[in-house]
Amino acid sequence: MKISKRCQYGLKAVFELSRRDFGQLVKVHEIAAAQNIPVRFLEVILNQLKHAGFVDSRRGSVGGYMLARPAEELTVGEVIEVIEGPVSVAIDDIGNGSQSKGFHGEYAFGRLWRDVNESISHVLDKASFAELVEFERSKREKCVPNYSI
Repeated sequence: MKISKRCQYGLKAVFELSRRDFGQLVKVHEIAAAQNIPVRFLEVILNQLKHAGFVDSRRGSVGGYMLARPAEELTVGEVIEVIEGPVSVAIDDIGNGSQSKGFHGEYAFGRLWRDVNESISHVLDKASFAELVEFERSKREKCVPNYSI
C-alpha cells in the first residue's frame, strides 16, 4: 500500500486545521504555507474534504477553512478512505478460489492478507488527529534548542 501525494496533502491539511482552535478559520494560503502544499492542489483537496464532512468553509475576506468536527472525532483512517478508498495491501480475491485455482496456500495467504488489512485499518481508525497533534507538540517541546553557552 502506498499513500498518494494527494492523500498525504489531505492528511497534512486536516492536521494543520487540528492544530488550531476548533472553529478557527484558516485561509488556504496559510495551510499551504504551513504544510508546504501547492495552493491550487490544496483547494481541490479541501473541496473533497468539505463534501465528505471533514471541513467547513466560509467565503469572503474573513473566510477560510475549519474542521467540521472536533479533532478528537476525526481519524486518519476516515480521511484516507475518503481520498484513497478502502485500505488494502493485497488483492481481495485471494483465498476465495476465484482468482488462482490450484494454488496451494491461497486460503492461508487470503486469511493472512485479510488480517493484515484489518490490522492496518484498526491502527488508522484508532489514530485521531487530536492525538497526533498532541504527540507532535510533546516531541517538539522536548527538542527545544538550548543556545546558552
